Amino acid sequence: MLEKYLKQTEFDSLEDFRQNFEITVPEHFNFAYDVVDAWALEQPDKPALLWTSDRGEEHLYTFADIKRESDRTAAFLMQLGIGRGDTVLMMLKRRIDFWFTIIALHKIGATAIPATHLLTEKDLIYRCNSADVKAIVAASEPVIIGHVEGCLAQSPSVRNIIATGEYHEGQWLSMEEGRRNAPEFVRPDFVNTNSDISLLYFTSGSSGNPKMVAHNFLYPLGHIVTARYWHNLHEGSLHLTVADTGWGKAVWGKLYGQWLTGATVFVYDHEKFTPSDILSAMAKYRVTSFCAPPTIYRFLIREDLSQYDLSALEYCTTAGEPLNPSVFDTWKKVTGLDIHEGFGQTETTLTIATFPWMECKPGSLGIPNPAYDMDLLTADGRSAEDGESGEIILHTDIRRPVGLFEEYYHNPELTKTVHYDGVYHTGDVAWRDSDGYYWFVGRTDDVIKSSGYRIGPFEVESALMTHPAVVECAVTGVPDEVRGQIVKATIVLSKEYRDTEDKDALIREIQNHVKKVSAPYKYPRVIEFVDELPKTISGKIRRVEIRRNDMDKMKG
Repeated sequence: MLEKYLKQTEFDSLEDFRQNFEITVPEHFNFAYDVVDAWALEQPDKPALLWTSDRGEEHLYTFADIKRESDRTAAFLMQLGIGRGDTVLMMLKRRIDFWFTIIALHKIGATAIPATHLLTEKDLIYRCNSADVKAIVAASEPVIIGHVEGCLAQSPSVRNIIATGEYHEGQWLSMEEGRRNAPEFVRPDFVNTNSDISLLYFTSGSSGNPKMVAHNFLYPLGHIVTARYWHNLHEGSLHLTVADTGWGKAVWGKLYGQWLTGATVFVYDHEKFTPSDILSAMAKYRVTSFCAPPTIYRFLIREDLSQYDLSALEYCTTAGEPLNPSVFDTWKKVTGLDIHEGFGQTETTLTIATFPWMECKPGSLGIPNPAYDMDLLTADGRSAEDGESGEIILHTDIRRPVGLFEEYYHNPELTKTVHYDGVYHTGDVAWRDSDGYYWFVGRTDDVIKSSGYRIGPFEVESALMTHPAVVECAVTGVPDEVRGQIVKATIVLSKEYRDTEDKDALIREIQNHVKKVSAPYKYPRVIEFVDELPKTISGKIRRVEIRRNDMDKMKG
């Protein structure tokens, strides 16, 4: 399959990869027809997806199965009047209906909006009205059903609500019944352009209302690098990415690149994350490739990994936040496997990664994906030198990278604030070492400027996380008349330390610890203990909220 879209598929070295990787962009591309249906035609019995659940269910779907069920789903949606350019919101958790539905929407030229089941009525109203949502497909669970029904009175664009299974009370249509009774699917009489919008994500909104990130039909091709050269997948791989289908990470690890590579996607549909259950599933089904956020790895290494047969596991990756070196070291000591880091945004595919030919440097993101023309831009507009922090930017003037978002949906003004003069500004700050490895510093708004130093939150947080008292932490800057800003750490304590009577002594202990494991000027001069950190609905820490609360306290 990859031979259709790459001029060269195998590389002998990192240098070979950098110099010769190139995506061949077809005149028209539709992942549903050109990948899913193509596999179904060429190898109908080829395993596409092994779906399991914490309820003891398991089902292996071939590409012929995926084609058949997505055809039936597409025919049903077309019966409802849904077609090219219409937006459909999906709240499907890890149910198998997610894969049938998103492929069906690609087939009819509609725009899929994956959404988390955690959305409230207010969240849904905002999304339905912002994106002119025509239909909602949801898992038939009481809370989700209630929130969808509660949003309808203020969401006039929504014409149909569809539930998984046979559920069809009130206004709800049954997806299973609709698929069963749908007429034979006939491919619509149009050919999508590569710039048509196929996928729309609402960002997590760490600093304001969520933005609508629109991707075109070429976006899946950008994930060839994600799956083949970062996850290191091949035909015969069984890959597990831990992610809810409402987040962008799901199509990074549960769909596009995996099927382009010919690997099988492994799904463990669970309601509550339990480390032992994940490990048991990986052992039972012989998962060969694993990707999860650093937080998941932190929970897994607390288990007795010797109790699980992970001998089939060949490769491990992580993304979502930079990896603390201590987690890397512990995982490798127990499993013998490195954790290869990757970095990207909702607006992009994988942009920086530690690829198979590279030595892992724990805590480093790796090197730029050769599909992107990347640079680091200093505050005064220069290309950053090695060791100097700068904003990660992507040049688009010579060629537009495959996988870069098309626009912020229906918002050209907002799009122009980040993509102008042939440059996309990511808003993320990093520095590059002499070997070309990139190291994450933080968002441009998060970087702390203290006594002439530029301090990234992550480097201080990494030092804090090596102290046994710290479970979670967020580092921010606090205004200071003398230094401009000083470093503040907001910390959630571990159970063993929560009842410590002498908190001042604990603060001094943590401060001295940071001075020892990091540069002394980076230590937090202010430490606050809290029960929990403010987070977005996707679990990202809202440092902006901590800063805002600190400013309110100062004004008060």
